[in-house]
Formats: sequence, C-alpha cells, structure tokens
Amino acid sequence: MNTRAPHFVSLRSLLSRSLVSRTGSELALGMIALLHLLALLSFFFVLGLASEAKSAEEACRGSNLLVEMEKSDPARYRTIQAESEKVANGKGTFWKIEKPGVAPSWLLGTMHVTDPGVLKMPTGAPYALSKSKVVIIESDEILDEKKAAAAMLARPELTMMMNGKSIQDYLSPEDKAKLEAGLKERGIPLAAVSRMQPWMLSSFLAMPACELNRKAKGAAFLDKKIADDAMKAGIPVKGLETMQEQLSAMASISTEFHIKSLIEMISLGAKMDDVTATMRDLYISGEIGLTMPMLKSLSPDGSDGEGYAEFEERIVRQRNHTMAERALPMLNGGGAFMAVGALHLVGDEGLVSLLRTQGFTVTRAE
Repeated sequence: MNTRAPHFVSLRSLLSRSLVSRTGSELALGMIALLHLLALLSFFFVLGLASEAKSAEEACRGSNLLVEMEKSDPARYRTIQAESEKVANGKGTFWKIEKPGVAPSWLLGTMHVTDPGVLKMPTGAPYALSKSKVVIIESDEILDEKKAAAAMLARPELTMMMNGKSIQDYLSPEDKAKLEAGLKERGIPLAAVSRMQPWMLSSFLAMPACELNRKAKGAAFLDKKIADDAMKAGIPVKGLETMQEQLSAMASISTEFHIKSLIEMISLGAKMDDVTATMRDLYISGEIGLTMPMLKSLSPDGSDGEGYAEFEERIVRQRNHTMAERALPMLNGGGAFMAVGALHLVGDEGLVSLLRTQGFTVTRAE
C-alpha cells in the first residue's frame, strides 16, 4: 500500500447499489490481504508466467470511487471520512524515528506495485535512503528470485492445492467462466494456474492487467526498487520475515474464507480496477487511514464479517509485532531506512504506535 504515494492499495456511482449488495466484508478483507501481502508474493509467480502475459502495453483503467461518492452520496462520504479520523497515525507514509544518542532512522509505508505514481517516493525519502546504514524490508528474498522460488517450492502446500483438486471443483460453471475470462484478460490461462491456492488466484484478479503486464516485463515494485537501489549503493538490505512465514500466515486462514473472497472478487469484474485506482490514490495522497473505512463501505451493512478477527490477528496484528521486534536491534543502531506495506503503519498496534512504546519518537517526515 508509498503512495502521496498502497497504499494504500488499489482498494473503488460508488459501486452500484446492486453491486454492493452482492459483495461484503469478506471481499474487503481479502483486498487488504491481497494488495498488501499477495502482491508481493505473487510477483514471482507472475515472472513464471511472463511468457503467457500480453506483450502490448496497456493503460491502467479505473476511477476513484471516493471522488464519485463525494458527489453522488455525500452523507456516506462524510461518514467514511469521520471513521478515518479515528484511525491512529492514519495520515502520511513517511516517518522519522528518533531516540537520544543514535542517528535518526526512517519508516516508509509502501504499496507493492509498479505504478509510476507509487514509485515516486515522498520528499526527503530518496535522500534518507541514500544516507542510510541499512535498509529494512519485509523480505530480503525479493532480491534473489532463485532463493525465493526455492523457499516456495520447499513448501508447495502453501501455494498449491495438494488434495488432488483444482479451483474448478469449488466454482459454479458461471464463476468458472468469469474467472477464466478475468485471467485471460491478464494473459494467464486458467489451465496453468488451476491448482494454485484460491488466494493466489485472487491476487491475480486483485491487480489490474496493466500491473501484471508491467511485472511480467520485469518492472520493479516499490519495495524491490528500494532494495535494488540500496544494493547498488553498497547499503546492506535486511528482511523482517521469510516468504515461507508470509505464505504460512495467508495459508493459516480457512480455505472457505479464501474461496468466498475469490468468488466475490470474480463478481466485481472490471470494478476491481476502480478499487485499485482508489487505493492507489489514497496511498499517493497519504490518506492511509481512509483505506479500511472505504473498504468496509463496500459491505451492505458495513460490518466486519465473521472472518475479520482471524484475518486481523494473523495477517495484521501478529505480523506488526513480529516486524517491530525484529527491526528493533537495527533501529537501536540508528541510520536505518525501513520500508514495509503502508497498512502496517496505522492503528493502535501499527508500527508507528509499537515503535513509540519501545521508546522512540516517531513523527511524520513529509
């Protein structure tokens, strides 16, 4: 989710009333996971499918749903704005981390996409990166495609269905046809990916065709660009998680949850481009705290959904604490530049709050 730079991620009359009635919070939760974790992981699968991807450059589509909502449903728009104001540290993607006696460090919230607007970091971030002693990212395995692929192949059950079934076994003929069409638009034949776990298929649908096309052609997403630039400058790069850990977090959530999210994402069809465009705009403007309220607005009752508690615990809260704990020694040394998905920054148990409890002064730097 870099954006001003997300983050926070391509999160989308707003969706027509009929469309909203067909979708719910499970989709919203899936979007968060997919656009803030799976975009990172699916990068390597996209590379593997590069020969199938479209060769022609395709302009990104999609319009900002909140801009449309402000005109068509101002009351609803104000409600979302009010909810976002309650989100701790919900504004900004670039933060300064200070503690007496050590050089300052920096924290950048990212969006795992190749969008040019996202790749343009906030003022001051490129200079801070160039002067850092160490760069910290979610997983340093993104620097070594062979290492990342080996890690995934070592635990095939985390990405592939190992029970002899394919995704077609879980879908109605209508949903199967829609999935096939959505993948085809992105240059991916269903037969090549039909035995992937449903959340991997969702990640392909969550990203616009233009994004997958850029990745297939070798474009670097923000986190990888930061890591590549650091390596070229001789700055060491350290990861906070392994890809197996990230995959395990996603795989720990029930298959039923992921199947439901996939089906609901299929039903959105082209509207997914609007979701992505909205999240990208929120990220670039630094309005990260608007992401969750906006996503929840896609639910007809605005509820969290029965799967939310499990999702929040395993994909957000636990990972936030793990990142904060593992980054601590490097931050205590000063001069670090830390770049992780922007949604990990916000909230009472986001990284900004967690680092403050460790004695750091954390302030917006943009």
